[in-house]
Amino acid sequence: MITVDGLRAMRVFEGVPDEGLAYLVGAVEDIRLAPGEYFAHEGDERSLFIVVDGLAEITKIVNGDERVIGTRKPGQFFGEVPMTLSTPFPASGRAAGSTRVLKLEPTVYYTLAALAPSVPDRVATLARRYLDSLQTMAAEQREPGVRLIHTKRSARAHRVSGFLTRNQVDFENVTADAAPDAVDDTVLELADGRRLANPTMREVAEAVGLDVAPSARHYDVVILGAGPAGLTAAVNAAAEGLRTLVVETFAPGGQAGTSTRIENYTGFPFGISGDDLASRAFKQAKRLGAELVVTRTVEALDPATHDLTLDSGDVVSAEVVILATGVVWRTLPLDGVGRFLGSGVYYGAARSDSAVAQGADVCIIGAGNSAGQAALFFSRHARSVTLLVRGESLEAGMSRYLIDQISAIPAIRVETRSEVVALYGADSLRAADVADRRTGDVRRRDVDVLFVMIGADAETAWLPPQVALDGRGFVLTGADALESGSWAETRRPFALETTAPGVFAVGDVRSGSVKRVVAGVGEGGMAIAFTHQYLALDR
Repeated sequence: MITVDGLRAMRVFEGVPDEGLAYLVGAVEDIRLAPGEYFAHEGDERSLFIVVDGLAEITKIVNGDERVIGTRKPGQFFGEVPMTLSTPFPASGRAAGSTRVLKLEPTVYYTLAALAPSVPDRVATLARRYLDSLQTMAAEQREPGVRLIHTKRSARAHRVSGFLTRNQVDFENVTADAAPDAVDDTVLELADGRRLANPTMREVAEAVGLDVAPSARHYDVVILGAGPAGLTAAVNAAAEGLRTLVVETFAPGGQAGTSTRIENYTGFPFGISGDDLASRAFKQAKRLGAELVVTRTVEALDPATHDLTLDSGDVVSAEVVILATGVVWRTLPLDGVGRFLGSGVYYGAARSDSAVAQGADVCIIGAGNSAGQAALFFSRHARSVTLLVRGESLEAGMSRYLIDQISAIPAIRVETRSEVVALYGADSLRAADVADRRTGDVRRRDVDVLFVMIGADAETAWLPPQVALDGRGFVLTGADALESGSWAETRRPFALETTAPGVFAVGDVRSGSVKRVVAGVGEGGMAIAFTHQYLALDR
């Protein structure tokens, strides 16, 4: 514990009267850190830290990578900017070696300021210097090393843009006029001068430095899918020392990653977007040691050996496999809808889609929370937003808080008992026929952008027959797995275990799961608790 004499010996407390030092002894937190341990994270609420012993590193995520942007030696502050401007931490702080820091909460700091005005003066001076360095770094971040050059309303460019955004890769989006004889409508230009014409997602991932291949042959845990459930499982597994691999087809976040705003997730009083939530969980999993590869799919699972065959033929194995593959949006059952995909018709809706909705007439098909969140978000960008609902009202599938917000925004129109029956346009969507199921009337209307959110299905046909499914293709677990007749062990399956021992299922892909982000997060954490119990079995 820090003492009055210990505080008096520190230059930062010069001029603080004895009563102030005595107050601090009982009010500060005296924190001892192991190498690499964090004492503050970017986005945390403000506090002031003072290094007593050792060395602190100040880090910040720049272009998807954590970069050391400064250090603090004994006697130096960290947190001067948040404390001066009443803002969250703009960077993180961690111990470079065995380190000791003092933490002053805001109430402690302001009490000290009243006793010794020289302290806040010194903190404010340091804050001004630090803001100058942050402005320099911000200017650097505005010059990403990747440019995405494409024609207007390019389906391929839309997919590449979403991939880069959701994988936290900074890039410049450039719209160019198409030449009459142009063949390539999307070009990825890299900092070294390379240009990739109409690249595949794998080529994009490799070009920007994302991991696309596992680094090892065997893992303690392999998690299929990086949605909220999969990422939570990864965080918990890595934190507990398990060698962890996450295999993701597209980008972290899953279907929840496309949610424009989640307002009922505990701990975020003003809501959080799906991609922000996924970004935080992804960074946390990587910091703890989990490995994540993207643009990869699993083509086969051997339920006896837990060998997993990836799309290129690579094979990895695991003691435990966790299925967190989520669901995919159902497609719109209309002839010719495929030719508008990415150039007017989109499944799901993310914040990165604001550009395609800007000044457009937007229709959203769906009556669930995702559709409601999208309507609220796009109402700030689109010329008009129309929710097309097949049912009698929104109440059956949408949370009350969303319904109330939608009803308060004149720019959003809700049309019940309505259904899109035809789409029109040459190179991109221009109009749609909407049928009124009450009267049978069909009316053509201008539609530039159509977001489709009409439910989702599990993609589980690739699983071996030893993993039993329900009638809709979702994975049976726990008691349902036991009652399926496919469980061959003498013990009962764990609550999230499938009919294949050591293979667990969490989140939306699991039969009977609650299709909510918070439920998936809970199941992801539970799966690792069951993983430890499974590994402790005499097998």
